[in-house]
Amino acid sequence: MRASIRWMVVSSLTLALAPLAYAQCAARPAAAADKPAEAPKDIVDTAVAAGQFNTLAAALKAGGLVETLKAAGPFTVFAPTDAAFAKLPKGTVEELLKPENKEKLVAILTYHVVAGKATSADVVKIDSAKTVNGKSVAIKVVDGKVKVNDATVTAADVAASNGVIHIIDTVLLPPQ
Repeated sequence: MRASIRWMVVSSLTLALAPLAYAQCAARPAAAADKPAEAPKDIVDTAVAAGQFNTLAAALKAGGLVETLKAAGPFTVFAPTDAAFAKLPKGTVEELLKPENKEKLVAILTYHVVAGKATSADVVKIDSAKTVNGKSVAIKVVDGKVKVNDATVTAADVAASNGVIHIIDTVLLPPQ
């Protein structure tokens, strides 16, 4: 039974990502025979290019974490979209981006990062993961969808040169 649930989750994630993969391929012109293939982008550049992570990019910059997530890694990032940040109480993001709140911002951002590369096939086999923050996130499958704490993974296995991104619909807040 557990194997069939994993198969359903992996299949669902694969189907969910198919349009993204197609769009990425369709958007690229055919490479000329004499041109080398474009190198994959790192986690930060991949997120910025997607266009739905402007708040995350601003937070990474304010937290001084851009260079860290451009490093060799590998990393697994549970990336909240702009819509996920918009769910936070009004004024929360603006408050977190202030220099005097950098420590709290870094604690939240590093709670979204796991050292190592964990694909969807890996994630569905575990029930928690220790984040770079030092605290663990709970991982479970509910109704065929992967949940990270209270966030739902809406797209998984977005490849980057230094790891993988799983897109989530809610900002993860570390326990106090």
